[in-house]
This record gives sequence, C-alpha cells and structure tokens, in this order.
Amino acid sequence: MNLQQFRFVRETIRRDFNLTEAARMLYTSQPGVSKAILEFEDELGIKIFERHGKRIKGLTRPGLAVSQVIDRIMLEVDNLKKVSDEYARRDEGGLTIACTHTQARYMLPKVIPAFRQRFPKVHLSLAEGSPRQLAEMVLHGQADLAIATESLALTPGLVTLPCYTWEHVVVVRPDHPLADLRSSAVKKLSLEQLAEYPIVTYDRAFSGRTAIDDAFAGQRIHPDIVLEAIDADVIKTYVDVGMGIGIIAGVAYDPRRDSGLVGLPVGRLFGTHTTRIGVKAGVFLRDYVYTFLEMAAPQLTREVVQQAIMEHGGDIAPE
Repeated sequence: MNLQQFRFVRETIRRDFNLTEAARMLYTSQPGVSKAILEFEDELGIKIFERHGKRIKGLTRPGLAVSQVIDRIMLEVDNLKKVSDEYARRDEGGLTIACTHTQARYMLPKVIPAFRQRFPKVHLSLAEGSPRQLAEMVLHGQADLAIATESLALTPGLVTLPCYTWEHVVVVRPDHPLADLRSSAVKKLSLEQLAEYPIVTYDRAFSGRTAIDDAFAGQRIHPDIVLEAIDADVIKTYVDVGMGIGIIAGVAYDPRRDSGLVGLPVGRLFGTHTTRIGVKAGVFLRDYVYTFLEMAAPQLTREVVQQAIMEHGGDIAPE
C-alpha cells in the first residue's frame, strides 16, 4: 500500500464516489484511479466500496473504518510537511483563510495589514463561502482556518474558538419613518413595528439569519422578507434604493462609512452572536498561524489555542 492509493480513496469519497471527478482533481486518469483502488482492496482483503456494476455507490462497513484511518494518515502526512516548513522556512509559507463576505470586508482588514507587515513572506489567500462551505474547506485541507458564526461549532472534526460577539442592526434611509425615532424609542422598537415594512436581510445560511427567523416565529409574526442576500453590502444597496429596511450584522455598519443610512441597534430583539475561528482537529499549526489567531482575537493566545486542541484530542505545535 502507498500514499497514492490513500489519496485516490480519499478523493473518491470526497467527490461523492465519482471516479471521473476524483481523477480530474488528482490530475490523473479514471482507469488509473479505479485500478489503484482495486489493487488496494485486494491487498487489504476487503471491499472498501459498494459497487453496482462498475459504478461505485458508497462505502462498505469496513470501508468506512478504512476511510477514517486514511484521513488520520493523510492528516499526519500534511503535519510532517508543516513541521518541516516550520523549522526550514519559519517565516515563509501560505495561509488560506476561509471566511464569509462579512469577515472579509469588515473584520479582516483590521488584521491582515498588520499580519502582512510582520510576515511579509507568508502568502495570504481568502476563500469566501457559506459557513458550511467554509467548514468543508478546512476539513478537506483547502483552507487553514475558517471564520464564521456559531454554526462552525456544530461541525465534527473542527476545533472552534470564540473570536468576537456582535448583534444585529436595522439600517434605514434617512427619510424612513424609523430614522426619526429617538434613542428611547429605539430601545422599545418591537418586532411588530419592524414587520410593518418590507425587509431585506441575509440568506438563511449567513450571519444569524436563523435568529431573525426564530424571533419573528416566536411572536407568530410573518415578516415580508422581499430580498435575501449573502452579504451586508448588497443589503445596504437595496435599502438605499428604497426596497425596504435592512437587518444586518452590527460589524457591517459604520456611521461614518454608511453616512447615507441610519443604523438602529436591535440586539435585544435578535440576541447576541459569536463569530468563531475554526481549525481542523489534530492539525499542526505553523507559528505564524498562532500569531494570526492572536492578532484576530487577543484572547486566543497560543496557550488557549493549544489547550483547546488538546481537549479535542489533537497534538500541539512545539514552541
């Protein structure tokens, strides 16, 4: 058995048992992948995949156990490469951050310039997507860490830590009736009042949308959500053209930058949320990754991160 066979099995599983897609991702031929997997099964003396004719339909029971072992082996192979890089090229390498548009647009600009100044030889990449997609990127080794809302904590195989808390804000045009509310009235703003107007807010996969839906449902209110979007910039654009009121993450509203809109804090209606940073359990973290984590959230010191990884059953990086 060899690492190539392990890669073929792992990629076949990741591509929903589509050998053609697995071969394409591995830059090889479909017959080559199929032959290598059959040889691996013969060597093990078990069938890893359920087949219908020549098509792979899923994992057998022993195949599931084999896939879990392969995942651990390939994780440690990746860790070996990172250990080597850590000592041979301590301040060089790459860092891929999987994040939502909100994090890329509003949170990371406060971190990345300082990180770049400290580690000029580290190549940075941002990969955007929904929280579920971000988690998959980290689990599959396509990103080093993910930044998103609480849903990351629900993903098996990820170690997640709190980064910062935030609340929702309602944004309206200056000529909107809600814009004239005094601060005391804003504090008494109700879900019923919000539901009197068309609402523009996030897609269901993003930025606390579940909390918005749950709050209205809890009061048996049916808001008129006229547009859903994946980022706050789009929401604010459509609020500005008079489509309705917007409900966005507070981090995405800046009175100076968004001078054409009025922001109304509504955290008491929709609750407080936590943006989290997730890394793959058991992964070796380069020294500059620890530095990035602490720059993003000062409470995430090396000791705190290492303790979280250890509690998850993983290893820690050497000092």
